[in-house]
Amino acid sequence: MSSPARPAETGTDAPHRLLDAAAEAFADRGFHATTTRDIASRAGLSPAGVYVHFASKEELLYQLSREGHVAARDLLLAAADGADSPGEALRAIMATFAQWHAEHFRVARIVQYEFANLTSEHRDAVLALRKEIDGVLRQVVADGVASGEFAVDDVPDTTLALMSMAVDVARWYDPEIKRTPQAIGEAYADLGLRLVRAR
Repeated sequence: MSSPARPAETGTDAPHRLLDAAAEAFADRGFHATTTRDIASRAGLSPAGVYVHFASKEELLYQLSREGHVAARDLLLAAADGADSPGEALRAIMATFAQWHAEHFRVARIVQYEFANLTSEHRDAVLALRKEIDGVLRQVVADGVASGEFAVDDVPDTTLALMSMAVDVARWYDPEIKRTPQAIGEAYADLGLRLVRAR
């Protein structure tokens, strides 16, 4: 890489470019087949430029995973906080979560399928975020049961089923299908309410 590229390697946008490049590379080739050289090339940096911002390829994977989980958690919290009832909260959460997994399907797939490649410390950090996400939805389901709005016998199992439905969108979604992410979100909102037998 010629010297004019050097300022970009230490610029504030370089970490974001590297994360975007890593997401593309991991999605195209998988974590193990991707090299830091691949990532650097996609980001327009020298191979050494990766290590200015990230200690390893695994750290890039962790940052992608962490950022994805934080974004999902914050979206769910906002959806729940803006609702007037458990039913409205569940509808908003399912619509938001399913739509997010369609719009960000590449990162979502990486987060799900490459999880085992994180270090134990990073896996624990991501699992803690997953518990927070689960906790947001579980509280809404529990509130709906307590108010009589939902007819659910097992709150943890129902929460798991709702989460699994939305997360699975990333597995099958393709931008070329006729359904838009928004339409998918609306359909999953309806499915979620049916699952809890909302009154």
